[in-house]
Amino acid sequence: MPIIKRKWLPGEAEEWTKEDLFACILSVLVYVAITIGTALSFFLMPVGFIILGIGIILGIVMFYIIDPKLKTVSEEYEKKQKTYLENLEKIERWE
Repeated sequence: MPIIKRKWLPGEAEEWTKEDLFACILSVLVYVAITIGTALSFFLMPVGFIILGIGIILGIVMFYIIDPKLKTVSEEYEKKQKTYLENLEKIERWE
Protein backbone atom coordinates (compact mmCIF):
# COMPACT_ATOMS: atom_id res chain seq x y z
CA MET A 1 0.00 0.00 0.00
CA PRO A 2 1.46 3.36 -0.99
CA ILE A 3 2.13 6.05 1.57
CA ILE A 4 0.00 8.58 -0.34
CA LYS A 5 -3.32 7.40 -1.75
CA ARG A 6 -4.07 8.79 -5.22
CA LYS A 7 -7.41 7.12 -6.09
CA TRP A 8 -10.47 8.07 -4.04
CA LEU A 9 -14.11 7.10 -3.95
CA PRO A 10 -16.53 9.96 -3.22
CA GLY A 11 -17.52 8.59 0.20
CA GLU A 12 -14.03 8.03 1.47
CA ALA A 13 -12.74 11.36 0.11
CA GLU A 14 -15.07 13.17 2.53
CA GLU A 15 -13.39 11.59 5.57
CA TRP A 16 -10.35 12.97 7.40
CA THR A 17 -7.26 10.92 6.50
CA LYS A 18 -3.50 11.05 6.84
CA GLU A 19 -3.31 12.84 3.48
CA ASP A 20 -5.29 15.71 4.99
CA LEU A 21 -2.90 15.83 7.92
CA PHE A 22 0.10 15.90 5.57
CA ALA A 23 -1.51 18.70 3.55
CA CYS A 24 -2.23 20.72 6.72
CA ILE A 25 1.33 20.43 7.97
CA LEU A 26 2.78 21.17 4.54
CA SER A 27 0.53 24.20 4.06
CA VAL A 28 1.94 25.82 7.20
CA LEU A 29 5.51 25.03 6.12
CA VAL A 30 4.84 26.38 2.62
CA TYR A 31 3.35 29.61 3.98
CA VAL A 32 6.26 30.21 6.36
CA ALA A 33 8.94 29.25 3.84
CA ILE A 34 7.52 31.42 1.06
CA THR A 35 7.04 34.38 3.39
CA ILE A 36 10.52 34.21 4.87
CA GLY A 37 12.12 33.28 1.55
CA THR A 38 10.49 36.20 -0.22
CA ALA A 39 11.50 38.66 2.48
CA LEU A 40 15.11 37.49 2.46
CA SER A 41 15.18 37.36 -1.34
CA PHE A 42 14.27 41.05 -1.48
CA PHE A 43 17.51 41.68 0.41
CA LEU A 44 19.31 39.48 -2.16
CA MET A 45 20.42 37.02 0.50
CA PRO A 46 21.25 33.60 -0.99
CA VAL A 47 19.57 31.78 1.89
CA GLY A 48 16.34 33.58 0.99
CA PHE A 49 16.36 32.11 -2.50
CA ILE A 50 17.02 28.66 -1.07
CA ILE A 51 14.16 28.94 1.43
CA LEU A 52 11.88 30.28 -1.31
CA GLY A 53 12.80 27.31 -3.52
CA ILE A 54 12.09 24.90 -0.68
CA GLY A 55 8.72 26.58 -0.13
CA ILE A 56 7.82 26.21 -3.80
CA ILE A 57 8.84 22.54 -3.82
CA LEU A 58 6.82 21.88 -0.67
CA GLY A 59 3.84 23.60 -2.30
CA ILE A 60 4.09 21.29 -5.29
CA VAL A 61 4.29 18.26 -2.98
CA MET A 62 1.24 19.50 -1.05
CA PHE A 63 -0.68 19.93 -4.30
CA TYR A 64 0.35 16.41 -5.39
CA ILE A 65 -0.95 14.94 -2.13
CA ILE A 66 -4.31 16.70 -1.79
CA ASP A 67 -5.40 17.37 -5.39
CA PRO A 68 -6.82 13.89 -6.20
CA LYS A 69 -8.97 13.99 -3.10
CA LEU A 70 -10.24 17.51 -3.86
CA LYS A 71 -11.05 16.55 -7.45
CA THR A 72 -13.10 13.57 -6.28
CA VAL A 73 -15.08 15.67 -3.82
CA SER A 74 -15.59 18.39 -6.44
CA GLU A 75 -16.90 15.91 -9.03
CA GLU A 76 -19.37 14.49 -6.51
CA TYR A 77 -20.68 17.96 -5.65
CA GLU A 78 -21.03 18.81 -9.33
CA LYS A 79 -23.20 15.72 -9.81
CA LYS A 80 -25.36 16.69 -6.82
CA GLN A 81 -25.65 20.26 -8.10
CA LYS A 82 -26.71 19.06 -11.55
CA THR A 83 -29.44 16.88 -10.03
CA TYR A 84 -30.59 19.73 -7.82
CA LEU A 85 -30.79 22.16 -10.75
CA GLU A 86 -32.73 19.65 -12.83
CA ASN A 87 -35.23 19.20 -9.99
CA LEU A 88 -35.48 22.95 -9.53
CA GLU A 89 -36.15 23.40 -13.23
CA LYS A 90 -38.98 20.81 -13.07
CA ILE A 91 -40.51 22.63 -10.11
CA GLU A 92 -40.38 25.95 -11.97
CA ARG A 93 -42.25 24.38 -14.90
CA TRP A 94 -44.79 22.81 -12.56
CA GLU A 95 -44.07 19.29 -13.72
